[in-house]
Amino acid sequence: MRWLFTIFILIMTPLQTALGDEITLRIGSHNIRATIVNTAQSRERGLMKTSRLCENCGMLFIFPVAEKHTFWMKDTPLPLSIAFIAADGKILNLADMQPNTLHFHASRGDALYALEMNQGWFSERAIKPEDRVGELHLAPKGQ
Repeated sequence: MRWLFTIFILIMTPLQTALGDEITLRIGSHNIRATIVNTAQSRERGLMKTSRLCENCGMLFIFPVAEKHTFWMKDTPLPLSIAFIAADGKILNLADMQPNTLHFHASRGDALYALEMNQGWFSERAIKPEDRVGELHLAPKGQ
């Protein structure tokens, strides 16, 4: 029976890493509950196979180095919007991404973070490039 418990722990450990911790971010007067993904494995998986996000929920990607990053929507069935964010919290650019596509969406500068939300979330709240994302300093650093 002990070996079964050990196997369970070994199987569940990567899932816990992929899901990450949560953080509350703020853009203007809007609060966001974001799942943190800050490892290579969790960033690669992202929101693949996810079919729903709550209204003010998203995923915060944290990279080890601020540089130009690209995203695609392979195996991601829900439409998303992404904000590429500089190390100082300034939104560099926004992009709408269509489900299950291989089209690349790139940051227009050196991004340390990327925030994925339901498609239209940023535009519905008049959030635009140059706006700042607060509370990023509380997020664990990328690996």
